[in-house]
Amino acid sequence: MEKHKNGSFTSSIGFVLACVGSAVGLGNIWMFPTRVSLYGGGSFLIPYIFFVALIGFTGVIAEMSFGRATRFGPVDAFGCAC
Repeated sequence: MEKHKNGSFTSSIGFVLACVGSAVGLGNIWMFPTRVSLYGGGSFLIPYIFFVALIGFTGVIAEMSFGRATRFGPVDAFGCAC
C-alpha cells in the first residue's frame, strides 16, 4: 500500500480544505484586529474578542458534549444527528 505524502489524510481534497480552513482562521485571528486598529476601530476589538471567545467556548463545549452523548466519532456523531 502506498503511503500518502500529506500525513494521515486519505484524500488530497481533505488536506487542501484543512489548509484553507487554517489560513482563514489565522486571518480572522491576526489580520482583522490589526487592520481594524490601524484604521481607527480599536474600540471595536473589545466586544470582538469577547464574542470570539464566547462563540468559540460555546462551540467547543457543544461539540464535545454532542460527541460524548452519541459515543461516536465526529463524522458518525453528525451522521447520527441527521
